[in-house]
Amino acid sequence: MSSTVEDIRKDIRLRAEMDSMMSNVWLIVYVLPVIIAGILVTAVVLSVIAAMATFPYDPYAGDALAFGFIAGGIALVALLLVLSFVLSLILTYKLIQRRNTHFKRQAFLLEDLLKAAKAIAAKKGVDAETVISSGERTIRDAKAEETEKGAFLWAILSAIIPLASWYVNYFLMKDFYKHERREDGFWEDLGRILDKLGITISMERRIEPIPDRSFVLYLILTIITLGLFGIYWLYVLLKDPNEHFKYHIKVEDQLLGSLESAI
Repeated sequence: MSSTVEDIRKDIRLRAEMDSMMSNVWLIVYVLPVIIAGILVTAVVLSVIAAMATFPYDPYAGDALAFGFIAGGIALVALLLVLSFVLSLILTYKLIQRRNTHFKRQAFLLEDLLKAAKAIAAKKGVDAETVISSGERTIRDAKAEETEKGAFLWAILSAIIPLASWYVNYFLMKDFYKHERREDGFWEDLGRILDKLGITISMERRIEPIPDRSFVLYLILTIITLGLFGIYWLYVLLKDPNEHFKYHIKVEDQLLGSLESAI
């Protein structure tokens, strides 16, 4: 019994490295191309102004200034383009990887929670097999649907193929929504199991559950706003898992405390 609870404790400790909170600072990746375009336009405008300021007195000096502004602008733009590409790769990789690691950790945790419930039921001589089987079915469904996505592969594809980046946004948005709904069903089953075992726990409701966001609507809005809506789309992909992880911190600590006191 104590080894089962220790396994749960280990699963919970893993969230520090497997449930990665991501800052909204990552939005700069989406804004960076706009900054690059602004720099290029500014360089062209300054070169024209420089040429006009020296003409007709010293046309050669004007050309030199104009060339300097354009060359400097192009060099800065090239540097920022490389930076934008690299940051885009890192961002997509991190978004997909934290999906993979959280789903994996959650599968371990749910399995160990059911093991603990079975052990307590056997110890108390309580028949909770019907409710436990419902939780086991949830775990099987999660394993079938929450398969690992190749983070590095999809990061590369997203950087060079727009359709691939849209697909990544699609599964990141939908997978977390389905995961959360499935998880809520498991928490309900676990609550019923614990009630049968005489263990009382009042689990907090989610303050901000992940909504079933429309991929088609988000895509259309991104296209008709010439990409501006994509800033909000990225904000959602950062925020929703963060809120999901914050809820885990509360619920997992409550569950662990209840199981430890029951043993």
